[in-house]
Amino acid sequence: MQDKGLFTSPDVQREERKEHLTMVLLLTPALLMVAVLLLLPMFWLGLQSIQGEDGFSLANYTRIFTEAIYWDTFGTTLQISLIVTVLSILLGFPIAYAAARTSGLISSLILLCVILPFWTSVLVRSYAWLVLLQRRGVVNQTLIDLGIISRPLELVHNATGTVIGTLHVMLPFMVLPLYSVMKKIPNDLLLASDSLGAKPFYTFRRVFLPMAAPGVMAGSILVFVICLGFFITPELLGGGRTVLVSMLVQRNVELYHAWGAASAVGLVLLAVVFLIFWAVNKVIPIERVLGVR
Repeated sequence: MQDKGLFTSPDVQREERKEHLTMVLLLTPALLMVAVLLLLPMFWLGLQSIQGEDGFSLANYTRIFTEAIYWDTFGTTLQISLIVTVLSILLGFPIAYAAARTSGLISSLILLCVILPFWTSVLVRSYAWLVLLQRRGVVNQTLIDLGIISRPLELVHNATGTVIGTLHVMLPFMVLPLYSVMKKIPNDLLLASDSLGAKPFYTFRRVFLPMAAPGVMAGSILVFVICLGFFITPELLGGGRTVLVSMLVQRNVELYHAWGAASAVGLVLLAVVFLIFWAVNKVIPIERVLGVR
């Protein structure tokens, strides 16, 4: 006697095919949007990057890996992105911790202060920092009045102003992932650690911090990757002296009309981002960082 459980009836097979077809039809608009808005532009950039005056050429990529200006630009971009990411962790972790461990009005006020900058244009915030940090700005004038410094500090049109303005824009992107992870940490685990005689710092280091690590990693990836392609704030506060990759792409297009060079720079930057994701995945699986089980 044959086991009927080993076979699937034609009606069941027909329903499964119908369900698969329905899923494909539902996914088709999203797949078309990805193809039109992402894959086709990348394909166009790839073609532009290998076109020379006489046809196929790798000259654009050769310049990136041989000329000092490209190495300096990529190095400056990575350095500023790393500095902003580290500062975002140092500043964002206490803010997220305070918001997650408190409740009611205090937690809501902390989150409101974090989200409030999103309601203001990045351009407006960058100009505001330009006014605050200039030689006769509020920051320098206050420091002089307090007797801390004798002459104005150079806080804009350099890497310092770029880091300060970029950090202000990126901080919410660190706080929100941290908060979402910290809020899910069971308080019972912390109470159990305390009841077993662990000191608060030991509980924080051995219980709370490891469970908050995915939030730190998620926020760090988000901040670092956005910083790699950030443009408005570095352009204004850097004053043209601190050149990042995004500014190099813009100058290749607007000043030299070199679409091939700009495309090559953009694709190399994209490769760097994929390399970062690959390296992070080796340390902590991306599924854990994204909270996917």
